[in-house]
Amino acid sequence: MKLSLFFWLLRLTAAVILLQTLYFKFTGSKESVSVFSALGIEPFGRIGIGIAELIVVILILIPRTSLFGAVLGCGIMVGAIFTHLFVLRIEVKNDGGTLFILALITFLCCAILVCKDRTKVMNLLN
Repeated sequence: MKLSLFFWLLRLTAAVILLQTLYFKFTGSKESVSVFSALGIEPFGRIGIGIAELIVVILILIPRTSLFGAVLGCGIMVGAIFTHLFVLRIEVKNDGGTLFILALITFLCCAILVCKDRTKVMNLLN
């Protein structure tokens, strides 16, 4: 029971962080536009990644598809983390590294969920 609650908290944490950032991506906030302009993928990259993150949220909250959402979430967050490390830097627009930290937290939540179902992952790869 306690373990099940822990995994639901991980799902909810990842989903809430992703949903919160979706608002900025889909409304075209100046911070979000600035980040994706620096990457050279504004507006299509911003909207495309927003749609992918929305799919992750939906998949991760449905128990049957949670593993697929977590795998996709890991992939997106690896991209975000590398982008912060090599292009944007950890601190973006004087945010104190908040975006980077949120990407790390989301990645860790998704990675733990993937590890929980590692036997399913191995079966899918075979």
